[in-house]
Amino acid sequence: MSHLAAAAGLSQPRTGLRHWLSPLELCALASIWGVSFLFMRVAAPQFGPIALVELRLALGALVLAPLLWKARAQFPLRLWPKLALIGAINSAVPFTLFAWGAERAPAGIGAITSAMTVLFTALVGFMFFGEKIGGRRALALASGFAGVAVLAAGKTAGASIGWAVAAGCAAAFLYGVGLNLVRRHLAGLPAAAVASSTLGSAALLMLPLAIANWPAHAIGARPWAAALMLGVLCTGLAYVLFYRLVARIGAARTSMVTYLIPLFGVAWAWLLLGEPVTASMAVAGVLILGSLALNQRATY
Repeated sequence: MSHLAAAAGLSQPRTGLRHWLSPLELCALASIWGVSFLFMRVAAPQFGPIALVELRLALGALVLAPLLWKARAQFPLRLWPKLALIGAINSAVPFTLFAWGAERAPAGIGAITSAMTVLFTALVGFMFFGEKIGGRRALALASGFAGVAVLAAGKTAGASIGWAVAAGCAAAFLYGVGLNLVRRHLAGLPAAAVASSTLGSAALLMLPLAIANWPAHAIGARPWAAALMLGVLCTGLAYVLFYRLVARIGAARTSMVTYLIPLFGVAWAWLLLGEPVTASMAVAGVLILGSLALNQRATY
């Protein structure tokens, strides 16, 4: 979900341009980001969270590197410490939290908690940046947190998933912090280039930890394929599709992908991994997605 942070305040829609492919591309993007939780579920137990995230960051940055090179004049050396800090908050740490949770809970859990990003963005704006929260948005926050409580209280195959839910929510909270920081400190820069710079900075920050924690055992073809798809498809190429949509239909409409990611995430995990859809997951999903709808109406 850090894609929302990278785009906010950076890209302006091309007015009057509408294309019949937009709804299909929006669903494709949601499907790609939804399946990222499945890839983490497959790869994280073999690589470990830190090594997996290093691969994801580096591959995503490489895919987007040509866009950063094109805009390199807008990224002076003095800007890079700020980019590195935002990269840590907006990519390195939340990616690691989601990967850690993927070792301990079904892929659908991470997908559902990721939807809290929108609500945490509003909460962080209220707590630290003086933004107002009206009655409808406050109700949205209450509904979203009720959904998280239901999700955390649930069990899958008899095992508690509370810590995985907490990790997912912490990641979503950091996305919310990152979104507010990007809005205030990186506005006016090319969004895709910002994404590349923050991913690359985060990869460099994580590199010593990744080397120290690189798995000593051999890793099979399936986890390697999942890790490569996570970095190239779900991080690099997905950003390209995301910014294509932002340019065509605007950031507000593109952000509706948030509603679809949990649905695709749960569906992919059920279809390909055979993970069950529990009652607590269903109730939590309804509460969280309902809270996003309330927040959307309060915002626009």
